[in-house]
Amino acid sequence: MSNEPPPPGQPPEDDPFRKKPQDGGGTPPPPPPGGGGPYGGGGPYGGGPGGAGGPYGGGPGGAGGPYGSGGAGYGGTDPLAGMPPLADSGRRVLARLIDWFIIAVPLALLGIPFDIYTRMTDDSDIADMWGEGNSGGQWAFQLLTIVAYVGYDTLMTKKNGQTLGKRLMGMRVAMLNDGSVPSTSAALTRAMVLWLPALICCACLWPLLLLILILVDKPYKQGLHDKAAKTVVVSAAQ
Repeated sequence: MSNEPPPPGQPPEDDPFRKKPQDGGGTPPPPPPGGGGPYGGGGPYGGGPGGAGGPYGGGPGGAGGPYGSGGAGYGGTDPLAGMPPLADSGRRVLARLIDWFIIAVPLALLGIPFDIYTRMTDDSDIADMWGEGNSGGQWAFQLLTIVAYVGYDTLMTKKNGQTLGKRLMGMRVAMLNDGSVPSTSAALTRAMVLWLPALICCACLWPLLLLILILVDKPYKQGLHDKAAKTVVVSAAQ
C-alpha cells in the first residue's frame, strides 16, 4: 500500500464512510404485518393489533398466556378459572343447619309411632339408638333416617347442585374439574360421607370435624365429603 496521500477530491478506496452499499445490503426489510415490532403486535408481550397470544396474554380475555384467564400457568390450569367465587364458610354452616332442620322436623313427627323416644334420655344422642335391644320399629326408623338425609342431599345436589339451604344462602355444589352439576354417583358419594358417620356413630364429632377441615383447607375449602366427591361449593346467583 502506498503512503502517498490520495489526490485532492478523491476519497480513499477503503474509506468505509464513502462506500456505496452493495446490492441488497442497504434497504431495510419492511416491517412485519403485526405492527412494526420484531415479535408482532408492537412488542414481545403483545399489546398492539394482533397482540393476543403474547406470553403474558394481552389480547381479549388474556388468552394464550400462562397468566391469562383460562391459561395454564406453571401449575396447570386452575380448576376454578371462570367459575364463581368459593362460598363463604359461615353461609355454608347456615345452609347445612337449614337442611338439617327441614329433614329433622318431619322425622321427629314420624318417630312417634315408631316408639323411638322411649329409650332416649337427657344425655343420649342419635348414636345411642344403634345399641342392643332396639325394637324392630326403632331399627326401621334408623334406616328411614339414613335414607331421608342421604336421599335428600343426593337428589337435590344432582338436580342442580342446590339443596334448599344452599338455595336460600345463594350457593351451589359444583364439580371441581369443570364447574358442572355433580353426577348421581358424585352426589351420592358426597352425601354418604357427609351424613353416614354422623347418623351412625359420631353425631357431634363428625360435623365438627368437617367444619374444621372446611375452615383450614386450602385453596378450595373442601371438607372430606367434597374431597371424596371431587366437588367444591361456590356462590350462585339467587
